Formats: sequence, structure tokens, C-alpha cells
Amino acid sequence: MTKTLFVFALALLALLKRSDAAAVQVFILMGQSNMLGMGKVVGNTTNGTLEFAVHNESKYQYLWDSAEDKWATSDTVRNVLIMGSGNASFEQSQLLHNEFMSVVGNTIGPELGIGWTLRNFTDEPIMLLKACIGDRSLGWDLLPPGSPRFDYVDPKNASHITTYAGYHDSPNNWEKGSIPKPIGWMAGEQYDGDTNRSTIILANFSNYYPGETQYEVAGFFWWQGDKDRYDTALSERYEYNLVNLIKQLRLEFNAPNALFVTASLGQTVMGSTANDGLILDAMLNVANATLHPEFAGTVAAVYTHPLSMGGASNSHYNGNAETYMNVGQGMGAAMVELLKAKARNS
Repeated sequence: MTKTLFVFALALLALLKRSDAAAVQVFILMGQSNMLGMGKVVGNTTNGTLEFAVHNESKYQYLWDSAEDKWATSDTVRNVLIMGSGNASFEQSQLLHNEFMSVVGNTIGPELGIGWTLRNFTDEPIMLLKACIGDRSLGWDLLPPGSPRFDYVDPKNASHITTYAGYHDSPNNWEKGSIPKPIGWMAGEQYDGDTNRSTIILANFSNYYPGETQYEVAGFFWWQGDKDRYDTALSERYEYNLVNLIKQLRLEFNAPNALFVTASLGQTVMGSTANDGLILDAMLNVANATLHPEFAGTVAAVYTHPLSMGGASNSHYNGNAETYMNVGQGMGAAMVELLKAKARNS
């Protein structure tokens, strides 16, 4: 057989193998700036960069192709990132990534750790579809459909009651009994935009995963909470909103069995009674099958304080790439455990 015929035969076999294979498994990543990614890549002599971790500390060696002397590229995991403010049109948004998973650009988020962890678990094709932007709260910007208004009583002054916006209300809050005066933003506007942009990508799937047209939304990754922690009412409401988010995302993407992994803020320690501690508790509670039996076996929470290399969410962990890699690996490992449990129960 000639070399040309041999190559053609291999290509044909690959095509036949994929013709009856499962659909591409899509995992949607959402949140705010830390999910977007602020881990520094460049700096071979600077502790905290990805280059330093890989080349000087021999960490995350799967990221490096020593034979080619360059960053490794996955042949099965596609990395897509769309960023837009609010409900801006797709054309007005930025497509920052659309390539097979590799280290591309000067900053990283948790997607590398997530993607390679999933790649080590399965040979099936995967797409990580990330849609997010910084400085967004679950209780306001990312508030999901079906979220009602609620009243918050000032613990220091019981006569002072604030009404907080429900989905598509504006502004964020107002004094109870007064007439709200809308501003140029409404509750859930970022949720609308992120889900809409993701839907457009999925509707044109082969443009983002070449050669593939069939997909299944298999799960969601959520790393968020920094903005909510500055408002006690939203911190106390976080569990309610997170439950609604999971349910609405499954409805939005017609994925009733999709798995969900959330990660806490890296600076928050277990047992904290501050607002960020309320958010950590909310995540742990939602993943607790006793408290939320409707999510049993399908929702997991990752406690990231042991994975953080220092700094806080509002400083993007000082740009330390290891924090983003560690959290990504932790989130990926949590998803793998959910996938294993799902396979056992199917």
C-alpha cells in the first residue's frame, strides 16, 4: 500500500469510528473575573507564573510537549471563550478562544486544569465553552429567570426594609414601599447575555468544533461569589439563588441531567461567619444531598482554600497561575467523580 493510500485509510477509519460515537460532551463555564482567568503565563524566572511552575518546579507537566519543545495541544478537548458585557449582541462580544486546548495567550483561568483532567478521564471529544466577564454578582447581574423579589430587614434597624430586585427588575434594590427608578441595567442581564452567546455557539457547533455537529450539554462549572460578598443580603440569599441557577441552566440548555460543579473563593476558610463564609456555606449546602436531595449525585462543591497559593478573589489571587491550575484540577476531579457516579447508576 502506498503512503497516500495508507494515510487515506487511516482517515477513513477515524471517520467511521466517529460516525457512531457519542456526541461531543459540552461543559459550560460561567462566573466572573476569576473564571474568566487572570493567572499569569509568561515569566520563566518569576515564581507564580505558569512558565515558572512548569519549567522550574516541574509541575503540570502534561501542559508541555517535550518532544516538540512547546505547549502541548489536546486533540480531543476544544477550548472556546466568548466575552460580552450584559446582553450585548454576539457581534459586539469578543471571541477570545476557539482552538484545541493549549496554553494560548498571556493569562489562564481554570479551564486548563479542568480540560486536561477530563481528557485524562475519557477519550471522547469535549468542548469547554466559557461565557463570562468580570465584576458580576449572582444576586444581580447573573440572577437567573424565575428569581422573585425579596425583602431584607436591616438587623440594626428593623424598620429599615430594602426590597431587592427579581429577574429583570431595575435597579438592584430600593426602599420597601417606594417606587423603583430603573437604571440602565436590569437583574439577570449578564445571565441573559452569557446564555444567549453560548446558545449561538452551540447552534453553529461545527464552527467551534471542526468536523462535529452533534453535542450534549453534559455539565456546568461555576466559579463566582466575589461581588456578592460585598452585600450581606446577597450573601445570605446565595444558596437560594444558586439552587435556582442550577435549575434554570438545565432548562435553558435542555439538559435536565447535566452535572454541576461550583468552587468557593480561595481566601475563604471553613467556618468563616463573614459574608464570604455565607457563600461558602451556600455552595456546600447545595451539594449536600441531605439538604438538597433533588441534586443528589449531580452537584459538587470544591473547597478551594487549600488549593490557593495566596491572595484573594478581588485581587485575582495576585495572578498566581498555580491557583488557577489547582482550582481547575480540583473542579475537573469533582466533575469526574460525578461522571463516574452517573455511569454507575445508568
